[in-house]
Amino acid sequence: MTGGAPECAALAEGLRAVRARTGLSLVALAERTAYSKSSWERYLNGKKPVPRQAVEALCATAGEPSGRLLALWELADAEWSGRARLTRPAPQRPSVAVPTDAEDGAVPRRARRGRWPAVVAGAAAALAAVTALLAVTDSDTGEPTGLTASPALDPPPACHGTTCDGMDPGRSFCGLPGRADSLGPVHRTRTGTGVEIRYSSVCAAAWGRIWHAKVGDALELSAFGVRPRRVVIDSPADTGVYRFTAMIGAPDRAGLRLCFTAAGETDPECFHV
Repeated sequence: MTGGAPECAALAEGLRAVRARTGLSLVALAERTAYSKSSWERYLNGKKPVPRQAVEALCATAGEPSGRLLALWELADAEWSGRARLTRPAPQRPSVAVPTDAEDGAVPRRARRGRWPAVVAGAAAALAAVTALLAVTDSDTGEPTGLTASPALDPPPACHGTTCDGMDPGRSFCGLPGRADSLGPVHRTRTGTGVEIRYSSVCAAAWGRIWHAKVGDALELSAFGVRPRRVVIDSPADTGVYRFTAMIGAPDRAGLRLCFTAAGETDPECFHV
């Protein structure tokens, strides 16, 4: 990315790691987000500054929290915009008129140079702290993706079975990579919107997922004997990312039904497992 700053390189590395966990090609990633294949290629290889919304879309596609990558994005954006250079303190230089001998009120040359090891040590400690904060582990292999691993990024699921009913799949950690998969095929509606049923064996819960939607589109997941769960696309910002229904806990998978209703229409388009 611009200038090859470490912050920008770290963001590009993080983006590549999350994209790898989606298992999607660049073509498939472009189909599921509002950004083209060529744009993703530039973002992932650090050739072009990435919009914040693209970072959020990638994390939504992967079904994982966006906090770590957004923290990296903030640092990289400061470099792209020049804010980092404006706020970075100017390096301190020794005075030109440093005396060679300790005169009255003067500081010897050797004493002035002695402060630099402490400055370097402090910078190294700060870098180590940022690295630990922004660390991530590959959820499939358990191997570091290039930064130190952080077990806090792999929290246990917050519910199981009926206790998941009505909960958000992301906030409950049921939708993390390796914990959920498509239940049945991915469907394309007559308007081109993508919909599918997601199921987590770890949480024993299902939910609906929708992308490439339009404002006013609605998706509902239902099963016999339980309350249906519905999501409505009510903002243009939601049209370029995945949106999810709340979960249905411990459903009879064979009885699940996913219904899509296009904006301005009343007749749903339904799919069964």
